[in-house]
Amino acid sequence: MASYDVIIIGAGPGGYVSAIRCAQLGLKTAVVEGRETLGGTCLNVGCIPSKALLNATHHLHEAEHNFATMGLKGKAPSVDWAQMKSYKDDVVGQNTGGIEFLFKKNKIDWLKGYGSIPAAGKVKVGDEVHEAKNIVIASGSVPTSLPGVEVDNDAGIVVDSTGALELPKIPKKLVVIGAGVIGLELGSVYARLGSEVTVVEYMDAITPGMDGDVQRSFKKLLEKQGINFVLGAAVQGVETTKSKAKLTYKLKKDDSEVTIDADTVLVATGRKPFTEGLGLAEIGVEFTERGQIKTDAHWATNVPGIYAIGDAIVGPMLAHKAEDEGMAVAEVLAGKHGHVNYDVIPGVIYTSPEVATVGKTEAALKAEGRKIKVGKFSFMGNARAKAVFQGDGFVKLIVDAETDRVLGAAIIGPAAGDMIHEICVAMEYGGSAQDIALTCHAHPTYSEAVREAALACGDGPIHA
Repeated sequence: MASYDVIIIGAGPGGYVSAIRCAQLGLKTAVVEGRETLGGTCLNVGCIPSKALLNATHHLHEAEHNFATMGLKGKAPSVDWAQMKSYKDDVVGQNTGGIEFLFKKNKIDWLKGYGSIPAAGKVKVGDEVHEAKNIVIASGSVPTSLPGVEVDNDAGIVVDSTGALELPKIPKKLVVIGAGVIGLELGSVYARLGSEVTVVEYMDAITPGMDGDVQRSFKKLLEKQGINFVLGAAVQGVETTKSKAKLTYKLKKDDSEVTIDADTVLVATGRKPFTEGLGLAEIGVEFTERGQIKTDAHWATNVPGIYAIGDAIVGPMLAHKAEDEGMAVAEVLAGKHGHVNYDVIPGVIYTSPEVATVGKTEAALKAEGRKIKVGKFSFMGNARAKAVFQGDGFVKLIVDAETDRVLGAAIIGPAAGDMIHEICVAMEYGGSAQDIALTCHAHPTYSEAVREAALACGDGPIHA
C-alpha cells in the first residue's frame, strides 16, 4: 500500500494541473485515472478535438468563400472525412502525451484505473488501497440526458458530444438539441462540411444567460452561415431506424407539435457532475440539490481531508475554472493561500466569429440597480478585421457609471477568445475603461476595437 501527501481522482484540466502544482510545492502526489490517456474529457473528447475540427472546417470555409476574392483561384478542396478525423486524433495524441511527459517530469504517479474512497484518507484503485493525507476529487462531468431521447454513440444516429466527434460519415441533415456552446460549435463544424443543420432550443434565445446583444447578433451571423434555429421548442422524443431519426418538438407559443427528419441528432443539453462509483455518499460527503459536491471557500468538503474542484462542484463547467481551482487547492494543501476570483472567469465560444464574455451582463447589472455606462464598437470600424472578412461583430464594455471601473464585457468577432484577456487583466486589478483607452494598442490589430469600446465609455471612439 502506497502512501501520498495527496491523491487526485481524475486527470482532466483540474486534476492534472492540480497534480503538477502539488508536486511543484513539494507534495508527494498521485493521480487516479481510468482512461487510457490523460487529460480527461477536455483533451480527449471535448475542448481539443472540437477545436481541431473547427480549425479544419474554418479553412474549408475560407477556401470556398473567400479565396477567390483574394486572388487565390482554383477548385475548392474536397473533404476527406477520415483524414480530418485522423488529424483531430493526432492533435489529441500530442496533447495527452504531453501531459504524460509532465507527470514523469514532476514525479507524479499515475494510478491507472477508476478510484473509490472507502474512507477518508484511503483511495481504492482496482484491488489496491492507497493512503493519502488529502484527497482531491476532480472527476469532471458527463453529458446530461433528455427524457425520450436515447443516446447511442456507436450507432451514430442519436449522439452526444463525444459521438459527434466520431461520426462515420458527414450527415446530410443534422439536428442539434440545445443552442449552448457545445451545440453551436459542433453545429458550426457540420454546417461548414455541408450538413443542413437545425438547432432546436427550449429557451427563446440562443446561448442562454449570455449578453442580449450577443445573442441577437450571434444568431443572425450563424443564420447567414446556413444554420437554422427553432427557439421556444420542447423536444418530445426521438424515434430512430437503422439509418435515420425523427425528432418531435412542441412549440411553447401555441402548443403545436412538429416532426423533423435527420440523419443524425446531437444531444447538447448540458453536462452534469460525474461522481458515480466514488462512494462519497457512503462516507457522508454532502451534495447540493443539483448533484454537485458541497465545498467551502477552500474547496474542502464536510469530510476532513477530502476536497473537490472543477465540474464536480458549483460554478461554470469550464476547463480553465477547474485549472484555477486545481492550482488554488494545491496551494491550500501546501499551507499557502489559494485564491480564485470567480468574478473574472471568461467564457468563449470558438465558432467563426468567436464569442467571448467576462463579468456581469448589462441586464444583470441593471436588475441589481447598478448605474452603468456601456461602450460599444463595431468591427466594421477595425481595419484589420475588414481585411480578413471579419467585420461583423463588436466589442462591448460595461463600466460603473461613477468609478469607470470595468464590470463586464462581451466580444463577438475575430480572436475574441484571446482579446477578452486584456479586459480580464483590467478587471482583476480594478482597472477602468480610461485605463484601457489610454493604453497604446498596436495598429493594425483586432485589439484596437477593445480600446475603441473603452473610448466609447468616455468622449467617444475615434473610428465610428
